[in-house]
Amino acid sequence: MALNPIVVKLGGEVVKANASPGDTLPVVCGDLAMLMQAGQPVIVVHGGGPQATDLQKRLGQSPRIVAGRRVTDRETLDVMKMAVAGLVNVDLCSALLAAGARPVGLHGASACAIRAHRRPPSIVAGGGPDPVDFGQVGDVDGVNEHLLTQLLSLGYLPVIACLGADDRGNAYNINADTVATKAAVALRARALVLVTDVPGVLRNVEDTSSRIPRLTAAEGKAAIDSGVASRGMIPKLEESFDAIAEGVSAIHIVGRLSPGQLMREVEEPGSVGTVLVP
Repeated sequence: MALNPIVVKLGGEVVKANASPGDTLPVVCGDLAMLMQAGQPVIVVHGGGPQATDLQKRLGQSPRIVAGRRVTDRETLDVMKMAVAGLVNVDLCSALLAAGARPVGLHGASACAIRAHRRPPSIVAGGGPDPVDFGQVGDVDGVNEHLLTQLLSLGYLPVIACLGADDRGNAYNINADTVATKAAVALRARALVLVTDVPGVLRNVEDTSSRIPRLTAAEGKAAIDSGVASRGMIPKLEESFDAIAEGVSAIHIVGRLSPGQLMREVEEPGSVGTVLVP
């Protein structure tokens, strides 16, 4: 069944419990509920980095981040299960319920919604010249298209935590941007929108008015090489352009939104955030 959903990725910084009126989450959930009510299928993928880091510190762990990616030992994986598949997923589903949507919380082990295998040590942009062993971090092999399309066809909104699993029941931490892009490719998404805490790719990270409305793959690589794109923006750009190479027509990076702006960015690329194109 070709439903061509809009895939929306929400960063952990966006998903907050007890959100105040100025926060992005209630606005995004309201827009998503309206899209679903208008017959536009939507899938949400979420991270939970800030929540996981906070829990690690409270448990006496020291988070290790390399080039915007979390190194995940066994203890860190337990934290990701608790913070991302637990706290964040429940809070996000609750916010969507309050907005009038019909969310269904999922993670990689939910009927293998996200199939993955352990990532071998590899060299990553911004991580230095040597291969990095990220531990219990997974690379996505695919998504359970049947499960997701069935939920969409029944009017439900899948809400997927960024954990994967293999057929042996091993769970893996996965960058939420990666999960979102793989889902967008597999389900032939109409659009992929990455909602973050910055208004797009910035020429100057200290100046939100320096937003770049449009970036090609070559310009994105140059932004990484020059240091314009750094930290967590590096995997966003790399995963996004990989997805574009696999058939996603455009990917949108947006920040804090006002009501209606999510759909406006989809209809008018680059009007609200940064649109990434081939």
